[in-house]
Amino acid sequence: MRNDFLVFGRPAIGQEEINEVIDSFKNKWIGTGPKVAKFEDMFREYIGSKYAVALNSCTAGLHLSLVVNEIGPGDEVITTPMTFCATANVVVHVGAIPIFVDIDKESMNIDVSKIEEKITKKTRAIIPVHFAGRPCEMDKIMEIAKKHNLLVIEDAAHATESEYKGQKIGNIGDMTCFSFYVTKNVITGEGGMVTVNNKELADKLKIYALHGMDKDAWKRYSDQGFKHYKVIFPGYKYNMMDIQAAIGIQQLKKIKGFSKRREEIWQRYNEAFKDLPINIPKDPDPDTQHAYHLYTILIDKQKAKVDRDTFQDLLNKENIGTGVHFISLHLHEYYRKRFGYQPNDFPNAAYISERTISLPFSADLSDQDVDDVILAVKKILNAN
Repeated sequence: MRNDFLVFGRPAIGQEEINEVIDSFKNKWIGTGPKVAKFEDMFREYIGSKYAVALNSCTAGLHLSLVVNEIGPGDEVITTPMTFCATANVVVHVGAIPIFVDIDKESMNIDVSKIEEKITKKTRAIIPVHFAGRPCEMDKIMEIAKKHNLLVIEDAAHATESEYKGQKIGNIGDMTCFSFYVTKNVITGEGGMVTVNNKELADKLKIYALHGMDKDAWKRYSDQGFKHYKVIFPGYKYNMMDIQAAIGIQQLKKIKGFSKRREEIWQRYNEAFKDLPINIPKDPDPDTQHAYHLYTILIDKQKAKVDRDTFQDLLNKENIGTGVHFISLHLHEYYRKRFGYQPNDFPNAAYISERTISLPFSADLSDQDVDDVILAVKKILNAN
């Protein structure tokens, strides 16, 4: 990697995170232990939920949310195709069928007006995805779910700081899954969390996350004395380590500052790009808090005189790293072949897939980094 290359999704990591990880090594407890428990408590308090279960990924959280609700073969789960593949992959993993609903072209979230037409007798749950940190229309989704007796499992991988009409995302649906992957607003390197207000589901999550055992390692080997365990369910290896939680503990302490910095960058981008031949993100919706996770622009070849992929290559040559969030799932080989999808099945998602590009948008960016991105975008568009 070139030293002058601006890496997309570069995390903001300070000495505090480094010291906390070193402390784990010094204490010689690096697996699932006291810092995972502390991180869970901090996150639960931040969200306002009754329970929070730390895992090794948001994917694990989505998977276990289906498992503990006994969703499996013959069931259908409604979600959006404009998401990372994990959202739908976990549905396939449990033997159920993901049912896609097209997106609203401006918000890029699931089009709630189209959900009910996809509900059948086999439908068990809805998985809304809060794209880029913009909350979905949760009041309408919850109303539909209640009407049809469906679960709502929120994919909040982008939405740690999001709020909808005064409620934190993570305290609205039946279960909510968060990501702490290295590009996210709060990071643990790899990691995730599920928030839930049902004790039985929270207990099942913890057990399934560690091989189906009724006691985790911290409880078995702590200074309170050794305790035998029982295998209650055929579980998985989805637990978070203290090394990961150590990073998260310090990241959570900085969450307000991180969010403020990303909002500042958002506004700078908006001001710089407002008169350019590109589409910038719509403003946050009223009575919501946007998490400002991604800053995505749309490159329409007719207006910009350059297609998205070429634009991305040209930014790379200017030492600017970018991302694409996302290529709609119905366009990917597996889902196309497995379920016979055609591009026009979800026209809005296909439209965004051809044009979207995510610019560097991290709390770690300096003012000079932001200037470099703006200059590169303008240079390419002016040249074309």
